[in-house]
Amino acid sequence: MASNVNPTVRRRRLGQELRRLRELKGMTAEEVAERLLVSQSKISRLENGRRSISQRDVRDLCGVYEVEDHRIVDSLMQMAKDSRQQGWWHAFGDIPYSVYIGLETDAASLRVYDPQVVPGLLQTRGYAEALITGALPETQQSDIDKRVQVRVRRQERIQAADNPLRLWTVLDEAALKRIVGNKQLMIEQLEHLVEMSHLPHVTVQVIPFEMGAHPGVNGQYAILEFPDTADSSVVYIEGVTSDLYLEKANDVHKYSVMYEHLRAQALNVEQTRQFITEIAKEYAR
Repeated sequence: MASNVNPTVRRRRLGQELRRLRELKGMTAEEVAERLLVSQSKISRLENGRRSISQRDVRDLCGVYEVEDHRIVDSLMQMAKDSRQQGWWHAFGDIPYSVYIGLETDAASLRVYDPQVVPGLLQTRGYAEALITGALPETQQSDIDKRVQVRVRRQERIQAADNPLRLWTVLDEAALKRIVGNKQLMIEQLEHLVEMSHLPHVTVQVIPFEMGAHPGVNGQYAILEFPDTADSSVVYIEGVTSDLYLEKANDVHKYSVMYEHLRAQALNVEQTRQFITEIAKEYAR
């Protein structure tokens, strides 16, 4: 399974296990931090999988938690070692959303709502380049090229012959009406959307303007679910300077319910294809 080699997921699982051991010991993160003479924020980052975990960190924490079973300690130490390996995306240098890529790479399904643009996994190369150029006007061309390459590489999960990513996308009409690049590029992008929607594991729906206010007006988000039940679902919300990852069951449930309302209010699959095709024809006229 991909999770055996994915450092992001390994780090997340290890953090969950360390949190479980702390809670079994009846200690707070602040108490652990005081014992190890480190900041409480470090303990929190180790437990939520956002920070690389060293074997020394694991050894010290197991000492605090009085873990006597050497097999458990050895297993956690190995997980720490594996979590420090690099995923394919590290070959492209510093990618600001590398944590998300790691989660997406291992996910079994992904539900996305985007009110402004076509989601990255369904973008053509031309659309992606024009979008990144417009969104990051001060970025050097070499960095734009790198981001486009990463985006194209991520799309391999959709085209994979074995175990492809199950993708459900709900778009606002604004994402289709916003001209990124030029009209010809938009025609190609919309035609690509329709083509991708015919894949059995890809669903595309659109919420037209006439629907008015709906549960997605607060902005873009994605829900990732994983093949292993040990990995809890994650809500990902992209930010300008930092991203937000919600993993508490109550938070994930609220966003999941909101997504069900979005799917119910959106055009069905066939209506969506016709809707997108009509917009493409408008661009062609």
